[in-house]
Amino acid sequence: MKHIGIDLGTTETRIFLGGKGVVLTEPTAVAVNDETGEVLSVGFEASRLSGRTPDNVSVRYPVRSGVVVEFDAAAAMMELFLQKSVRGIFASHPKAIVAVPYSINDVEKRAVEEVILEAGAKSVALIESSLSSAIGAGIRVTNPRGSMIVDIGGGTTEIAVMSLGAIAVARSIRVGGDTFDEAIVALAKRKYNVAISQAMAEYAKRSVGYVGKASDNPNPGHDMELQGKNIITGLPVKIRLSGDDMAEAMAEPMAKLLDGLRGVLAETPPEFASDLLEDGIVLSGGSARLGGLASLISRATHCKVTVAKNPTECSVLGLGRLLEYTGDVDRIIRFRSK
Repeated sequence: MKHIGIDLGTTETRIFLGGKGVVLTEPTAVAVNDETGEVLSVGFEASRLSGRTPDNVSVRYPVRSGVVVEFDAAAAMMELFLQKSVRGIFASHPKAIVAVPYSINDVEKRAVEEVILEAGAKSVALIESSLSSAIGAGIRVTNPRGSMIVDIGGGTTEIAVMSLGAIAVARSIRVGGDTFDEAIVALAKRKYNVAISQAMAEYAKRSVGYVGKASDNPNPGHDMELQGKNIITGLPVKIRLSGDDMAEAMAEPMAKLLDGLRGVLAETPPEFASDLLEDGIVLSGGSARLGGLASLISRATHCKVTVAKNPTECSVLGLGRLLEYTGDVDRIIRFRSK
């Protein structure tokens, strides 16, 4: 029987199939007819409709910070994702391993399990996303040495210190890629009286995004043109956002992230301190490559900081390594059936 790995993220969902690798990467989005409850589209098709739907259709994002907030929409989305990515194999109802945030409670975990079972899986098991991301980043989590990962997802940042295949200290911080996008939207409104979409803000973040002190930005003059609407006149306009604007926008969410990071370090057993000083901290997740991020964290922690080779796919690749290299998965992971 085939096993599958599912990274059910706030922004994107990824599915790994043993022997094939990552077979699906799509937005965690569902377009629904509000009058009939009918699911019209999911993933890319639904995401493209955001902000462009008629009054009776809404685009919903059924997962927030790793928590299922709309069960029916999430189950319908996953059923279509699974049919699309593992068609013939899924007819045999494979077992699924799902990455979830460290901080979600038992009720929230149960909701994730029910969504995957409702979508058609025979059984499901959960694993902390920080652990799967560490495996995907190439960290030897079974090593007795302490290892640290900062996984910046769409809705949360997972910070964890692990050793011997288990998490020693961890926190989930409600700061992620979406938080940065929202901060850019807020800055454009506050500083330029212009409303821009979150998609436009994400584009700016990826193009000229920078965190840390504006004076440290190696490319302070680099900027880009964005389209939006003047909130006073209502007319379409263009503005230019610079790297300094990005640093200003991201100052507050980055302060929260660094506070969480310092909190984890304060709780970390002293036996691991020398390990972290020698081996450093690994960054993963969609925002791991933000300009200035690695150096900012390094200055704040006195540890060297590296970005994983493929940061956006670390979690799902970690699930894949679990599926492909541990032999009998059933012996090390507890599955629950419907």
